[in-house]
Amino acid sequence: GVIRTALPNMDREVKEQYQVLIQAKDMGGQLGGLAGTTTVNITLTDVNDNPPRFPKSIFHLKVPETSHVGSAIGRIRAVDPDFGKNAEIEYNIVPGDGGNLFDITTDEYTQEGVIKLKKPLDFETKKAYTFKVEASNLHLDHRFHSVGPFKDTATVKINVLDMDEPPVFSKPMYTMEVYEDTPVGTIIGAVTAQDLDAGSSSVRYFMDWKNDVDSYFTIDATEGTIATNELLDRESTAQYNFSIIASKVSNPLLTSKVNVIINVLDVNEFPPEISVPYETSVCENAKPGQVIQTITAADKDLSPAGQRFSFKLSSEASNKPNFTVHDYRNNTAGIETRRNGYSRRQQELYFLPVVIEDSSYPVQSSTNTLTIRVCRCDSDGTIQSCNVEAIFLPVGLSTGALIAILLCIVILLVIVVLYVALRRQKKKDTLMTSKEDIRDNVIHYDDEGGGEEDTQAFDIGALRNPKVIEDNKIRRDIKPDTLRFTRHRPPAEDNTDIRDFINQRLQENDVDPSAPPYDSLATYAYEGNGSVAESLSSIDSLTTEADQDYDYLSDWGPRFKILADMFGEESYNPDKVT
Repeated sequence: GVIRTALPNMDREVKEQYQVLIQAKDMGGQLGGLAGTTTVNITLTDVNDNPPRFPKSIFHLKVPETSHVGSAIGRIRAVDPDFGKNAEIEYNIVPGDGGNLFDITTDEYTQEGVIKLKKPLDFETKKAYTFKVEASNLHLDHRFHSVGPFKDTATVKINVLDMDEPPVFSKPMYTMEVYEDTPVGTIIGAVTAQDLDAGSSSVRYFMDWKNDVDSYFTIDATEGTIATNELLDRESTAQYNFSIIASKVSNPLLTSKVNVIINVLDVNEFPPEISVPYETSVCENAKPGQVIQTITAADKDLSPAGQRFSFKLSSEASNKPNFTVHDYRNNTAGIETRRNGYSRRQQELYFLPVVIEDSSYPVQSSTNTLTIRVCRCDSDGTIQSCNVEAIFLPVGLSTGALIAILLCIVILLVIVVLYVALRRQKKKDTLMTSKEDIRDNVIHYDDEGGGEEDTQAFDIGALRNPKVIEDNKIRRDIKPDTLRFTRHRPPAEDNTDIRDFINQRLQENDVDPSAPPYDSLATYAYEGNGSVAESLSSIDSLTTEADQDYDYLSDWGPRFKILADMFGEESYNPDKVT
């Protein structure tokens, strides 16, 4: 079954879908045959047979004059009934009135023409613009060229809306010049801004304060004149850069800004000076006319093109036949010798005053002193020594020999110092030996020790009686005398067994030769020679308590009454001693 078109020039834009009912019969379509049916859906594909068409011939747009460059100010659209890529449209502005101010692009999603601003608008300059826009297909079908041109044209009229704009400066940037040290309050220039709106408003000026540099200048709020507020110094700051802001009186929020650059011009106020070095040298064997140093000059002022420096000797130095200055006329000069040889023994240093002048107005000059040192050189002019000490050294003495001599002197001084220190140390030791008498010494231990049982903390021999130490160098063991007590308490009758046990042990120790000594005499309360009380030790006493008279205790007052009663009333009874 072959399906063919029955009508010519079918149009997809009129009808796109068709349904065809197909019947098939067997037996050649004769009576009694069987039949079957089916539906065939037929879709017409699109061809680019329709050009784009604008729905209207004139488009009106209103644009504020404050619109930014590059922003979209309006959209227009041409209609193409085709589908897909056959409906893609390209928009172009026909060269004419608005070709330089506007541009148009195609929105690929909506196929609209987007008009954009290429340059800023100004209502006061021009209030309206008119231009034509052409819309055409991108993909043409050559089979339909005979239908006609596949493009359309429309007119666009743009009306510029007047907006309240900030004032406009007459220049994009201002450059001014002023001499340094100009008196305060001197006007050095002016800026100008205007309100270009229909209802022109007055303009006020003020400085954009951002740093301390802005304080060097002031501006008149009404006239826009700029004047100095402080003395300027080019050597400190050669250029100032700041901003001026202009605002409308009717609307202070609308402001504009412009940069101002002020160059400080130089005034010749500093004299030229010699550049380093200020010191040079001359050989003892120098010849007359020999150049020993080339000097240059430096000026703190900003030297203009062609400024020259001149060099000469001062008037007082011109009469001396030692050195001279040769000006090379290129801002340099040479120091030349005028004698045949120099002697360090006669004069080691020469001071040469050089006068330098500049060529600016007013002329500035200065006198600079150049120090020239006489040095010993070899035959080729190579400096060997410029030290003052080298003048007095014998001829032929090398530097190594000088170092060896100095080293020997240092060693001898060290030996002498050590010898004197040892002699003083021995003398001090002798003095300490002669002071071994402990009675003349004050011994500081600065330690409390460990108490009565601590016998290692210090030497307790220093506390003993020196007489006893000298007479008896060995330990003295003495047998104690029979103890006598001034007071006696009768023993209790029930202590007989204890008394017998003690007496038995006492007799056993008395006859035992291996028993320890009875007593060891150690004097700890010695007060020194000349003491009225002498020794306070009861162990070394030669008298017994029976020989003592304690009646004087009664004369010592009530504090000693108990002692007086104890030792003064009872008599000694040796039979009561156990």
